[in-house]
Amino acid sequence: MSGLLDFLKDFRWLLDLLDIALVAYIIYRIILLIKGTRAVQMLLGLAVILIVYVISQATGLYTLRWLLDNFLSSIILVIIVIFQSDIRRALMHVGRNPFFADLSYREETEVMEELVRASVNMANKRIGALIVIERETGLKDFLEVGVEIDAKVSSDLIASIFLPYSPIHDGALVIQQGRLKRAGCFLPLTQNPNVSKALGTRHRAAIGLTELVDAVAIVVSEETGKISVVVGGRITRDLDSTTLKRVLKRLLEPRPAKKKST
Repeated sequence: MSGLLDFLKDFRWLLDLLDIALVAYIIYRIILLIKGTRAVQMLLGLAVILIVYVISQATGLYTLRWLLDNFLSSIILVIIVIFQSDIRRALMHVGRNPFFADLSYREETEVMEELVRASVNMANKRIGALIVIERETGLKDFLEVGVEIDAKVSSDLIASIFLPYSPIHDGALVIQQGRLKRAGCFLPLTQNPNVSKALGTRHRAAIGLTELVDAVAIVVSEETGKISVVVGGRITRDLDSTTLKRVLKRLLEPRPAKKKST
């Protein structure tokens, strides 16, 4: 009997350790998800409110405490309303859909080479472009409008889509599973008031989409001929071919070739 009790105590200790590890992992993933977004500022604001609430309790500020009591009693609803876009993005991350799921390492490299070549060529010719690369979160909801292509990624084909006289040059080109899937797609514009007014519609659409999903967007400005990459609602501007290739490699995470067993 004593041996069984000792086993149960040891088992309880393992469950507690697993419980702590799971909670720590969830908190870590949440921090990664909201890092660099507006959610961080909102969380800081909520933290300040909680600190004020504790101070009001300790100092006997009854009116302030009453106000904060009523506010914090609905904190779950407040969090859902404030962080609805981040919660939606987190739930969409549950279903994983890797960009290079069905491609070999050589094909992965070729796709990125073609993307870099197309972006640089269009930038040199001042041809505006918006290329969206699907990663883990599906983009089906944004593909209802546009022209289906389903072609191999080719720098020449990409450039021809965005030529000024092309009927679909104003929309976005979407890449899924390493293939050109749809062109002329319309994307949601960002509602972030802090976005620079100097950015045009393509940049705002790229920011707006990547605020909702984990896609990577490449934007070529027809006014300046500059290349930008947008991910997570954050934009990195003025990239050359070398930097663009390095950024895409890091974001798309190509896998090393698997060695065949002999």
